[in-house]
Amino acid sequence: MAQIGRLDVVVEPSVIDVNGHVNNVQYVQWMQDAALAHSTQLGWPHERYTALGRTWIVRSHTIEYYHSAYAGDKLSILTWVSSLEKVRSLRKYKFFRPEDGCLLAAAATLFIFCDLHTGKPVSIPQEIQAVYTVIDGTDEP
Repeated sequence: MAQIGRLDVVVEPSVIDVNGHVNNVQYVQWMQDAALAHSTQLGWPHERYTALGRTWIVRSHTIEYYHSAYAGDKLSILTWVSSLEKVRSLRKYKFFRPEDGCLLAAAATLFIFCDLHTGKPVSIPQEIQAVYTVIDGTDEP
């Protein structure tokens, strides 16, 4: 299984803001895309969660930007689970440009595992916990 997910993207001109670089909102979209791709790679696509009547809800996002990205840049987003508790999971991300190895941003999302219909937190089943390898600070990429 892939402990660390990777999503490769090319920066489209449509995501460039008035300052001439990638809009900060686009990073949040890429975070979601990378998380979904990693979960799917581990055998848990969105449809499998909904079949259980469960879903992940975002509690918070944090992003720290180091460098800008521009139209045409090829980027890689790494993502992994940093903690997995009873009803919550912290997923981290690193955005970099493989061409020069430049780290563009580091981010995290705190997810709460919830009942799809009530929106209330529920325990993460063992079958889901089993597919995610928790990578703590010492083993992070």
